[in-house]
Amino acid sequence: MSMTPGSRGLLSSEMNVTPFIDVLLVLLIIFMVMPHHRGEKADVPMTDQKVPETRLAENIVIELHDSGDGKTPKLTINKQDVAWDGTEKKLREIYVNRADKVAFLKGDPEIDFQYVADALDIARHAGADRIGFMD
Repeated sequence: MSMTPGSRGLLSSEMNVTPFIDVLLVLLIIFMVMPHHRGEKADVPMTDQKVPETRLAENIVIELHDSGDGKTPKLTINKQDVAWDGTEKKLREIYVNRADKVAFLKGDPEIDFQYVADALDIARHAGADRIGFMD
């Protein structure tokens, strides 16, 4: 605590910041005078100059095609016909070597939503982390 001249002997609760400013100025001078290091030298191993060709993985599109009234819709994965029983197995085979487990689900407007929900459930059980709907 400090005493202020016009306070008639009463204590004041103001903080004296002068010592803090002195310390900051000393630290500033020390850091200005210190030599600037550019970092340590290190031997970094060089990679092969041959860059492997990376093929962009195509998107997984699950399509449901209307087969008529009361019939189960036809299912395709990336334009290849797949039976409903083999859908999960086929998707597991696709996802086993993929880092991104994303699928897109597309259905004809005439099909019942139950079939869309079933396809969504199968894709989720096969390992798809994210599933998007296409129009």
